[in-house]
Order: sequence, then C-alpha cells, then structure tokens
Amino acid sequence: MPAPGSVTPPDLYFDACEQTERLRTEEAENLDAASEGLDTDPLLLALEDARARKAAADAEIRLLLAYGREFHGTRPYRLESLAQASGLTISGIRTAYGTSEIEQVEHAVHRHPNRPTREAHDQ
Repeated sequence: MPAPGSVTPPDLYFDACEQTERLRTEEAENLDAASEGLDTDPLLLALEDARARKAAADAEIRLLLAYGREFHGTRPYRLESLAQASGLTISGIRTAYGTSEIEQVEHAVHRHPNRPTREAHDQ
C-alpha cells in the first residue's frame, strides 16, 4: 500500500489504495490460474518470476555501466559517481561488466568504444 502522504494530490490516496488492492487481487488470481493443474506452488512461481526480473535488471545495470565507462563522450563517467548511482563499490564497477557487455553496447550504439582497452579507464 502507498504510504500516507506519498500520493499527489493527497485526495487520491484512497483511490491509490483501492488500485493497489485490486492489483494484488488480480496478481493472486493470475498466480492461481497459472498454477492450476500444475504441481508448482504459486508462491514459487512468483519467486522465480521475481528472480528473472532481478537478473534482467542486473544485466541492464552492467550494460549501462559499460556505456558510462566505455562509450560516453571523451571522458568516462567517474567510478565514484557510477558506484553511488548503481549501489556498487568502486571495485565492483570495475568488475561488473566485461567484453560481452562492451560488445552488446557497441552493437546497440553502432560505434566503437572511446578507448581501445578498459584498463585505460581505470587508471
């Protein structure tokens, strides 16, 4: 449920609560329908789905980091800025992405990285 004071304008708070409850009910019904006739528990299905969304978000973060360090203008984003925005440590930024992510970004933006090697950025 939305926290009191988190809905703007405030007079829509109760509508937001009703919508949240309606979405919860629909999700529960969808889980029940998806698991009908299966030996799988709806909760386990929901957890697997959440894990898949988390993996997709992690992959997106790795691509964004590769872009920020390897493809962004003449100077890469600073490690400190990327660490703060991504919730990783500076050393985590350095190891979060690799050649595969660089190649994916290269294909997506249709240009080569700004510098020939990653090591040049970390110095």
